[in-house]
Amino acid sequence: MNIKNPLEINCDLGEGVAWEKEIFPWIDRASIACGGHTGDEKSISTSLALCKKFGVKAGAHPSYPDRENFGRISLSITDDELIVSLRNQMQLFSEVAQQMQVQMEHIKFHGAFYNDAAKSPHLAELLITMIRKEYPDTWLLVPPNSELAREAILQKQPTKLEVFADRRYEDDYRLQSRTIIGSLLKTFTEVESQLLALLEKGVLISASGKELPIKAETLCFHGDNPEILEFLPQLRTKHWQ
Repeated sequence: MNIKNPLEINCDLGEGVAWEKEIFPWIDRASIACGGHTGDEKSISTSLALCKKFGVKAGAHPSYPDRENFGRISLSITDDELIVSLRNQMQLFSEVAQQMQVQMEHIKFHGAFYNDAAKSPHLAELLITMIRKEYPDTWLLVPPNSELAREAILQKQPTKLEVFADRRYEDDYRLQSRTIIGSLLKTFTEVESQLLALLEKGVLISASGKELPIKAETLCFHGDNPEILEFLPQLRTKHWQ
């Protein structure tokens, strides 16, 4: 199969994985950690330099301020504390990007922050209101059938609908918990099967086998997937040429 108009490929990076540099040639867009779950000025600079080298669009990847758990658990935090943290993370990314003359192309939330914003109307409204005010022309990557996507439409915030190519989904379009064995897809066969369902039928195949209609605009692969360099170059070479 040869894709004439492929979906773009994005990846969450700047997270300290040893093989990060090798991922950049195979992606179109990178979401770079900016101090919440991990990341600092040095790591952001390193990732942005690779974006420039390989012509990859760069975006900020803010999180709950929770380095201890890598931003992967829901955090009890007030709205004000969350907004202050989010602004600080975005400012750090923006300052480094400006110094390196790299445009911030998008924003994407990380981990539990991403999942919580997907299911909480209150959190979705809080976040979209802040982003709409401070970054009105910046794309926000949003999960399918989510409160975040619905609120972005209401407030007319530009979005790109994101699907994870290397994660399994539940029947309600939510990501299957990482605590479940098999929730992270690690083989070429598994990831290609999910990709072809999206491209040929416009569906996600849930963990139970249900077909979930979807119109994805960008596909995410996890930079910390231990097998990413085994399947991503093969997929890109096979389906994006």
